[in-house]
Amino acid sequence: MVKKIGKKIVADLKKRSEKGLEFAKQIMQKEKIEDLTLREALTHYLTNWNDFTHPGLFSLACEAVGGKTDDTVSAQAAITIMAAAFDIHDDIIDKSETKHKTPTVYGKFGPETALLLGDAFLIKGFRLLVDSAKLLPKEKEKEALETVKRLTFEVGNAHAIEVNLKKQKSTVPDDYMKVIEMKAAGIELDMHLGALFGGGKDAEVKTLARLGRIVGKLVLLREEFVDIFELEELYQRIVADDLPVPLLFAMQDSETKRKVSSIISKPKITQSDVDKLVDFTMEALPVLTLKQKMRNLMEEGRNLAERTPNHRIKNKLQTLAYFMLEDL
Repeated sequence: MVKKIGKKIVADLKKRSEKGLEFAKQIMQKEKIEDLTLREALTHYLTNWNDFTHPGLFSLACEAVGGKTDDTVSAQAAITIMAAAFDIHDDIIDKSETKHKTPTVYGKFGPETALLLGDAFLIKGFRLLVDSAKLLPKEKEKEALETVKRLTFEVGNAHAIEVNLKKQKSTVPDDYMKVIEMKAAGIELDMHLGALFGGGKDAEVKTLARLGRIVGKLVLLREEFVDIFELEELYQRIVADDLPVPLLFAMQDSETKRKVSSIISKPKITQSDVDKLVDFTMEALPVLTLKQKMRNLMEEGRNLAERTPNHRIKNKLQTLAYFMLEDL
């Protein structure tokens, strides 16, 4: 039943994101890029671009306050393009050569081309958002632009802190939890803007923004757990000395640290090793405590969603929060 719920949530977000994502692709495809390598990199990214999270959550928040998502496609596309810029730049910082077995722009074309392409996405995304915000009442337009500045700066600061933590080879879980809290500003932005462009009242916008922050933290923590299960991704993170957060939590227990260290120090990790790591991690008391914190966040999210007057959207938002702990 839980897996069926998860598939429904993903299918709904994908459907909601279709128009915004397609418009975003059209906008970027029309950009005049003369350099052949950069144009090829753009085509590569557009071909594999399937972001349903950012535009999908924008759409949910918009509809939750009674807005019509078809009237906000350009704003939806804008946040999707900006999210892509951060995605491309993140791959440079993390030296991620592949994602889901597909080469990243960084992996296929190198850091210079990836940096320039990310810049192009960032410039276009901000410009499109500014144009979209002009359709709002003046006070709401000002709020939209100030919110974008505040929350994108927070995401940028999160990445800067994370880079320094890696340089220091910090293994303190609380340091990375702070980074996750700050990175979650990206999802808060999706839902804040969705509610704002949907015409939500101040209290509704505030509620959905808070819900976005919670969903953002749960999404990021879920991804950290998932990386332990996937051999290729886990190996890349071990090589980069960037262990998933649950592993860092698990290694706070001395006996678990000994077991984990004996595996991640191997020159080659097998699927059998991954299975053992999963068992060690999930059984560690610090990880059990972390999962309880995630459950508390989930409950807070479901309580916030309860305030949504649209019964159908309320159920979707509550199910979304519940989905974040699926199979963990």
